[in-house]
Amino acid sequence: MGERFDGSGSSAGAHDRQRFPLERFREIVAEALDSLPKAIQPYLQNVAVVVEDEPTDEILLEMGLDPEMDTLFGLYTGTPVDQRGASHSALPDHIAIYYLPLTDEYADEYHLRREIRRTVVHEVGHHFGFSDQRLREMGY
Repeated sequence: MGERFDGSGSSAGAHDRQRFPLERFREIVAEALDSLPKAIQPYLQNVAVVVEDEPTDEILLEMGLDPEMDTLFGLYTGTPVDQRGASHSALPDHIAIYYLPLTDEYADEYHLRREIRRTVVHEVGHHFGFSDQRLREMGY
């Protein structure tokens, strides 16, 4: 696994460092959601955004990723708004933001905050029907 947060910004070994605090991570995810434009907030009413530890190997394999080499920072599951019919009724859409991969990759709060917001925007983009390619073109 990657770097872990020790609170000092130093790059000590993973064995003597603590992971970035989960509660603070959740607060940053909530702040990223709150920072989204107010005009799209009503369209997110039926979207459950949750913090999960990490994607399962099954999820990674379904996405064509190698669990030994690859990971995800977030995952949207649901029916994008642009693909819904007038009579659409389903369980809430789901956006998972993955704590372990993000905190392994980004040890300091500044960079972690930026990547969490980027990941939230990316997954919300999927909710609105944007492809990975289009989101990458837009910087997400």
